[in-house]
Amino acid sequence: MASVLLDHVSKKYGQVEAVHDVTLNVEDQEFLILLGPSGCGKTTTLRMVAGLEDVTSGAIHIGNRDVSHVPPKDRDIAMVFQNYALYPHMTVFENMAFGLKLRKVPRAEIDRRVKEAAEILGIGTLLERKPKELSGGQRQRVALGRAIVREPLAFLMDEPLSNLDAKLRTQTRVELKRLHQRLGATIIYVTHDQTEAMTMGTRIVVMKDGVVQQVDTPDGIYHRPANQFVATFVGTPAMNLLRGELTRQGTAVNFAAEGQSMTLPTRIAQAASALTGNAMVLGIRPEDVHVASDAVSRFPTTQIRAVVRLIEPMGHENMVYLDYGNQSLIARTANDW
Repeated sequence: MASVLLDHVSKKYGQVEAVHDVTLNVEDQEFLILLGPSGCGKTTTLRMVAGLEDVTSGAIHIGNRDVSHVPPKDRDIAMVFQNYALYPHMTVFENMAFGLKLRKVPRAEIDRRVKEAAEILGIGTLLERKPKELSGGQRQRVALGRAIVREPLAFLMDEPLSNLDAKLRTQTRVELKRLHQRLGATIIYVTHDQTEAMTMGTRIVVMKDGVVQQVDTPDGIYHRPANQFVATFVGTPAMNLLRGELTRQGTAVNFAAEGQSMTLPTRIAQAASALTGNAMVLGIRPEDVHVASDAVSRFPTTQIRAVVRLIEPMGHENMVYLDYGNQSLIARTANDW
């Protein structure tokens, strides 16, 4: 496997800049996620690494080699697409072996690699079937197997689970994580699904409008978002954003909004103390909002009054929708609050 470096990479289509000045260092054996909404530039970035899109400016290195202008077939990478891209007239074995045959790999070596990959993916009994005889999950495994047998320097995956149903997507997500651990592979994985990103990635690259917003571990992205977009894009339900003003009362730093005020925790107050007197947006995760009729006595300095407008039972928890003056909040609570 190998590292992948994007050095100030940009992509323009005419006057439209789809990707702007992206610099990333994907470490050897890393599982890097490109996360963002549709049209953010994540797939274009992946396709530039693959050589399927030309780089307008900047450079791409795979290992120690500049591949910015190297044809896709000579980059020694394998790409897995969301639509599987299997040949319908070929068997599973033939689909997995096709790329190796084009590279004139000896027949015995092809047989070994295909059977070994099929065993890893649990499709050893399907090698003589055609794609039309397979389920969606089985087709995705064949597409993964075709990539594995190439023994590439890096795997590029473009929303490979998006065509699977929810149950199969969860199952395949776990299998992909195990596969990464077993192969020690370098993987760059594109998705708009934050659950995939949070559960699979070593690091996550959040993109918006062709620009990288933040690069961090899943924990860093969730607990220390770089801006409001990252804060609201990652997390279900999204982070609550309350608009108000920072005020000081003695040594305490308060957040005032909608005619109410609450004291900020010490760790936040220390960072925010220099900003008192300014308009501010306070971000609170739904799981950090506690709904209680006796909040005044239980949380005397960090409580606010809000009106419960809707409760969504989710089985093991509730989503509680609250009106806070002219603003709104969502609380994720236990189902026995």
